[in-house]
Amino acid sequence: MVKNGKIAVIGSSNTDFVVNAPHFPAPGETILGGQFLMNPGGKGANQAVAAARLGGRVAFIGITGDDYFGWETRKNLVKEGIDVAGLTTDTDAPSGIAQITVNEQGENTIIVAPGANMNLQPDDLDRASDIFDDAAILLIQLEIPLKTVLHAARNGFKSGKIVILNPAPATDLPAELFPNLTLITPNEHEAGQLSGQTVNDPTSALKASKILLKKAVKNVIITMGKKGAFLYTGRTEQIIPAPEVQPVDTTAAGDCFNGALAVALARGENLADAVRFAVNAASLSVKRPGAQNSLPYLSEVDI
Repeated sequence: MVKNGKIAVIGSSNTDFVVNAPHFPAPGETILGGQFLMNPGGKGANQAVAAARLGGRVAFIGITGDDYFGWETRKNLVKEGIDVAGLTTDTDAPSGIAQITVNEQGENTIIVAPGANMNLQPDDLDRASDIFDDAAILLIQLEIPLKTVLHAARNGFKSGKIVILNPAPATDLPAELFPNLTLITPNEHEAGQLSGQTVNDPTSALKASKILLKKAVKNVIITMGKKGAFLYTGRTEQIIPAPEVQPVDTTAAGDCFNGALAVALARGENLADAVRFAVNAASLSVKRPGAQNSLPYLSEVDI
């Protein structure tokens, strides 16, 4: 693994519109909600902020609209100490937004209108080659076009970088993507979709992980909420438990996990220790409402 490496996060940025509600409305049902929050979000930006707050040297490659939400996104990332030289502006599409409902159990449902995020092209990555080349770790998600994800993974793996794909939101992936991944980090639902195997415990997680390794990904980490995370390298397997917490809002917990994982690997930690650090960080994030608002700082995490 690397030591003190730079992390390039390639992905989406959104503004989240969050409403708390007693339960998720059924089709055709109107319910009276509670508190409303407007927060910076988007899986890519969330992961970049998580990594920066946890001590990582982070650059973000993405795209926003030329509008209030885009301007605020750039301002917020700069405030977090993130290199935004690779953040471009699309004058023809709005910035991405997400509508989020959080129930009394802290669970959420999310609808994303990706806007400019879906216009992030391979050429945009090539124009950010200085940032790309300087990174030791690439962290990628699926709120941008698949062709851009594939381009990033291919170039990153070819140049010897650690390539981490958080395959969210869940979708089918091209076979040629998997051999370019050092790590894939699905949750139980995403692992199930990618493997065709229902995942709900360590036994089923192992079955799904073996299927994913047959697709030529190098290592699999399946995040399992309050149960922790399952790590499979092809040689070893283990479940890394999560601390017991009372969740307030699970929004961005997976993003926190991935940002923390990248930071620990950039510090030179082995995979098991990196996953343990990521699980601890993510467990802190669910105790707070919001996306980026919930992300912890290094001083708060049990290393």
